[in-house]
Amino acid sequence: MNKKYFKAAAPVAVLILGFGAVQLMSASKPAPEKKEHEQRLVSLAYREAREESVHLTVATQGEVRPHTEIDLTPAVSGRVVSVSSSFSEGAGFEPGETLLQIDDSDYRLAVTRAEAGVARAEVLLLQARAAASIKRQQWLDLNPNKEPTPLQVNKPQVLEAEANLRSAKAELADAKLNLARTKIQLPFRGRVASRAIGVGQYVTPSTVLGHVFATDRVEIRLPLTDAQLMELDLPMGFVASEKTPGPEVTLSAQIGADRQHWRGRIVRTQAAVDQQTRLIYAVAEVKDPYGKGASNGMPLAVGLFVTAEAESTQARTAVVVPREALRNADKVYVVTESDELRIRTVDVLSTSEDRVVIDGGLADGERVVISAVANAVDGMKVQPITQLARN
Repeated sequence: MNKKYFKAAAPVAVLILGFGAVQLMSASKPAPEKKEHEQRLVSLAYREAREESVHLTVATQGEVRPHTEIDLTPAVSGRVVSVSSSFSEGAGFEPGETLLQIDDSDYRLAVTRAEAGVARAEVLLLQARAAASIKRQQWLDLNPNKEPTPLQVNKPQVLEAEANLRSAKAELADAKLNLARTKIQLPFRGRVASRAIGVGQYVTPSTVLGHVFATDRVEIRLPLTDAQLMELDLPMGFVASEKTPGPEVTLSAQIGADRQHWRGRIVRTQAAVDQQTRLIYAVAEVKDPYGKGASNGMPLAVGLFVTAEAESTQARTAVVVPREALRNADKVYVVTESDELRIRTVDVLSTSEDRVVIDGGLADGERVVISAVANAVDGMKVQPITQLARN
């Protein structure tokens, strides 16, 4: 019995002794050292907001259109006998240059006939005046104390002869004018957009010879919102003058590998709002776009679609920050003196590719964040990093 009891109790005793040894070793093991983890701050680049005197700029787009363009038509009929090389699509012409010649044979004959008619009328007038003078003298010889009537001295015949001479001279002037009109000329410098006739074709006053436009200046119709109109200090119905010139406009377009720039001015604005777009259109003008107004020899061609940046004529004081500082159209992130991030709502006056002009909500000298922020929380602690302004 004792042996059986001992065999049964031995394993239990071993387990009890092992458990006690483990507990003893755990109790004597030193406690692990506790480390406090510091919060890692987000590093943000910032720039200081600066209060400046600025001219507001407005960005818009438009198509270049000629100031003057016409369908060229003749004033007389005839067969085309010659066409100048200047009257070709894309070619330029000078004021008074003959672009096209209509056969003038019939019109020269008409001038000759009219000159003969003037000569006959002059002879008839001389005869009528001579006859009137003779009759007047005969009357005075017979009636020295009595004044003759107009009929008695052929006064009506003289007046008729004078009227016939004036009519003959008018016909001569008309014949010479028609002869001059056989040479198709224009009073302005321009370019040919299209040509519709050739040598040998018979034309009438209703025939369209081609389409031409003047190159002394071009216009760009620019759509503006009412807010943009206010930024430019322009009233509706504005017309520029020497005393009140319109805002300057910089026009640009990508042509090939280079971006070209042209300078112009707004010369007028519409006096009504477009009913379909609810926009107000301003008209910018560029002088001599194919000459002095060209950009590095590149003309501001008619039909070109351009981007326009107009600048207000009056300066105002506002806070300027980099374009990267603006978030969600009207928010900026500000780093306070205690290095806390604050989300601020601001009043934006104008934006461009490199700056934002703010009218309220931000003070001069405040630090605005220009780097990307993944999860911005109002009041979070940050590590500000100064970034110098680019020249």
